[in-house]
Amino acid sequence: MDLTQAARDALTPLGYEVLEVSVGPHGRSRRVLVRIDRLDEQVVGVDDVRRASEAFGLELDRLDPIEGAYQLEVESPGAQRPLFTARHFERFRDLLVKLRASGTQLSGRVRAVEGDVVVFETAEGELPRRLHLDEIERAHLAEWPDSPR
Repeated sequence: MDLTQAARDALTPLGYEVLEVSVGPHGRSRRVLVRIDRLDEQVVGVDDVRRASEAFGLELDRLDPIEGAYQLEVESPGAQRPLFTARHFERFRDLLVKLRASGTQLSGRVRAVEGDVVVFETAEGELPRRLHLDEIERAHLAEWPDSPR
């Protein structure tokens, strides 16, 4: 069963974007970690986490996809927010991002988003690096914005 899709099915109608879902060990049981953001791009608050946790918890109970005991944890994206879509990169323009593309670790500031291409300034004096979203294997914020975005 695709837990990420199950989380999206349960949480998108409530106004949440599911950024990632992971399952890992947690003592003698397992931990299901879900990171969410708000579709309206407001700050994720405690009430959002509670609401998403209750909704997805009920869906997990209904689907019963995990054998044995598990602990569900729902959290906001946090300081190292993952970036996946063009809108994510656009939203955090001018901030430092750490990423992996074509097997290479990079860091750079998001300078522009042109369709599915993200333009990064990787070092002073270097030409901007243009990467198609398909080339970016993994990316996350490496600094926190001064104000919520």
